[in-house]
Amino acid sequence: MRGMVVLLVGMCPGLDEDLLRSLRAADIRTVEDLVSSDIEDLAQKCSVSYKALFAIRRVLLAQHTAFPVSGADLYEELLSSTAILSTGNPSLDKLLDSGLYTGEITELTGGPGSGKSQVCFGVAVHIAHHLKQSVIYIDTTGGLTASRLLQMLQTETNHTDEQMEALQRIHTFRLFDVYALLDCLYGLRGGGLQKACGGGSIKAVIVDSVSAVIAPLLGGKHNEGMSLMIQVAAALKTMAKDFSVAVLVTNHVTRSGSGEVQPGLGVSWSSVPRTRILLERVQRGTPGSCSGRRSATLIKSSRQACHIKEDFDLQWWSRAGEGGGGPSGKRKLDETDP
Repeated sequence: MRGMVVLLVGMCPGLDEDLLRSLRAADIRTVEDLVSSDIEDLAQKCSVSYKALFAIRRVLLAQHTAFPVSGADLYEELLSSTAILSTGNPSLDKLLDSGLYTGEITELTGGPGSGKSQVCFGVAVHIAHHLKQSVIYIDTTGGLTASRLLQMLQTETNHTDEQMEALQRIHTFRLFDVYALLDCLYGLRGGGLQKACGGGSIKAVIVDSVSAVIAPLLGGKHNEGMSLMIQVAAALKTMAKDFSVAVLVTNHVTRSGSGEVQPGLGVSWSSVPRTRILLERVQRGTPGSCSGRRSATLIKSSRQACHIKEDFDLQWWSRAGEGGGGPSGKRKLDETDP
């Protein structure tokens, strides 16, 4: 059982606001509280039918209990479902071993002005225009604008219809707190992923930034922030795996006691992304440096040696005729998505 998962409206059928209010009044706040309680006694306290409460308990158990799966089955599933989406930037693709892998969470971490959002914009535009796939873009900082995306697309193609088609493949959500983020992720996971794109193929989900809505809740006396972070992680992992989408998130950085730069959100979050890349400004005065130059360092990977570093220009995605994705911009994608 994944412990400390806070009960929220819409987690399962029947769990509405009225029932949630009654459960909280009975001091039932988490999934663990509910499944470990006496359902008959709780039904009387909440003035709800035993049958309805038992059904909710059964669904929550199915959602949050781990079941054994053989390694062979997992490997076969991986081979049949994995696609690799080029970011459109050769330097980043090199660090990522060809691009973003579906079924996994990739993290971009960096300080203010490091270019995290700019990279996310570029990735979204590349996937929508060159790979012809739909993207869910969850903006928690208010930094995403249609005009910026259009500006980037205009350097990729002069055809207005192609620009509009690409824009229509980028489906944006603006959310500014962790509860709204969870509601959105649960809604997408519950069937909204297909509805969001009109029944088309979603291949990437971008959350920029995940730390903006989680970090303010961590470090207090109560552990609700930690619980909500675990729920966000679980929702993103489930979405990546169940829908075979590549999840790209951004995170802030902190400094250790020794002054070393490290990703935010602490140790508990560090196991969530399969791959982590640290973005930093290239120091002025470095030969060939300019305001758009950034360094990308691979700090976590299961495929390549860590601490590989690549320099790149943030303007790459805005260069007409360059960065267009090479011959096709994809590997394995054609095999899994005819």
